[in-house]
Amino acid sequence: MDFKMKDLDQSIIKFDHDENFKNDDFLISKSNMHVMNIINKWPKWERKFLNVSGEKYSGKSHIVSIFLKKFKGIIFNSKKIENKDVKKIKIHQNIIIEDVDSNIDEKLLFSILNLIEQDNKYLIVTSIRPIVNINFQLNDLKSRFKNFLLQNIEKPDDELLFALILKNLSDRQIILDKKLVNYIIKRIDRSYGKIFDFIYKIDEISLKRKKSIDLKLIKEALGE
Repeated sequence: MDFKMKDLDQSIIKFDHDENFKNDDFLISKSNMHVMNIINKWPKWERKFLNVSGEKYSGKSHIVSIFLKKFKGIIFNSKKIENKDVKKIKIHQNIIIEDVDSNIDEKLLFSILNLIEQDNKYLIVTSIRPIVNINFQLNDLKSRFKNFLLQNIEKPDDELLFALILKNLSDRQIILDKKLVNYIIKRIDRSYGKIFDFIYKIDEISLKRKKSIDLKLIKEALGE
C-alpha cells in the first residue's frame, strides 16, 4: 500500500461531502445508469416533468449539473424560490428545482408547475424521497406530482461502492490495496452518506496520527 501525505500540523482540514460532485468524472453504475439514460435522452422524454430522487450525497446535484452543461436551463433551490423568479422561468426552456420536500411554499410551487406546463417547458425536480411519497398539504399539488416521470437513484452496488471509495481516497492522495477496499465494501452500510462519513473519518484519524491507513485503522473507522 502506498500512502502519500505531506507534513501537516495538528489542524485537520475539513472536507466538504459534496466536493466530488462538482467535477466531471461522475461515477456511473447500475445504481444510477437508468437516471443518466433518461437525462441524456432529452428532449425525447415520455413526460416533460421528471423527478430524480435519491438519498443525500447520491449524486442528484451532479446529475442536474451534467444536464445543464449539455442542454442549458435555470436552477432553483425549492426553499429559496420566490414570486419574482417567475420572470426568469419564462425565458428558459429547462427548469430545475432542487431539494423539494414538505417544507416548501406549496401554492407558489403549484403556480410554477402550471406556468411551466402552459409554456410547454421541461422541469426536473430533485428530492430525497420520490415526490409522490411526500406528505404535501395541497391536494392539487399532490395530484400534479402523480404525472411526473419518476426516477430513483438506488443504493450503491458493489461496483459503485468500490469506485466511490477509491475516488474519494484518491482525491485525498490516498491509495489503498484492493483487498482493503473489498474488506470495507463487505462491512460498510450501503448508504452514500455512510460512505462519505467513513472516508472523512478514516482520513481524519490518519491525519491526526500521521499514520498510513492499514486494516487496524479501517476497523476503527468502521466502528468494529
